[in-house]
Amino acid sequence: MSDYQISAIGHIQSPYKQKFAIPRQPRLVPEAKAKLIFAPDFNREEFIRGLDEFSHIWLLFRFHETADKGYSAMVRPPRLGGNERKGVFATRATFRPNAIGMSAVKLEGIEYKNGQLALLLAGIDLLDGTPIIDIKPYLPYSDSLPDASAGFADTRPETHMSVEFSQQAIAFINKQSHYPDLQAFISNVLKQDPRPAYKKQKQGIQSYGMNLYEYNITWQVTDSHHLVTQIENC
Repeated sequence: MSDYQISAIGHIQSPYKQKFAIPRQPRLVPEAKAKLIFAPDFNREEFIRGLDEFSHIWLLFRFHETADKGYSAMVRPPRLGGNERKGVFATRATFRPNAIGMSAVKLEGIEYKNGQLALLLAGIDLLDGTPIIDIKPYLPYSDSLPDASAGFADTRPETHMSVEFSQQAIAFINKQSHYPDLQAFISNVLKQDPRPAYKKQKQGIQSYGMNLYEYNITWQVTDSHHLVTQIENC
């Protein structure tokens, strides 16, 4: 078996600064905006000429934060509550032999500013700094298979979680102007219920924090309700 050297063609600038709270699939949070910043060797318009004719693209990337931890033949998918094992190739788990992932995301535009080429993306599910190893256009006639079955992940995950914001959080959101969809973004991230599976069975008030963009968001969970208690600059 041969070894292959793969170089990143760019990296992602993402609002997700830590693995916690990243949606487990792309496009579950449409407000999650990001940029793909091209590496110097690929920072030329020729590489993407014609890409703006497509509404969505495939990103192939490397799970850079877990790649050095090796791989597992069996994993515990979150969709099964973390209680049942499946073969890693029957899941989209990060602990893979080559640590390669893929996401189909929305292409919102192409930016060229101060000599830097970038793709403007939405519905992203990637950690900030994720290395991108390839881009392919999404082809609806070929890539969309409405009759396909998806085993234990056959339906979109629904948590029926409600989200409320404290007065401080609302005031902070209204005061900032960088991210017009910030409240909807936070709400949709929390509606995915990013808690570990074992935490979802516990009773009483649970407190959490996460970093989105340059903000630290803290919230409490009671039963199926999230209360965003505070938002502040990191």
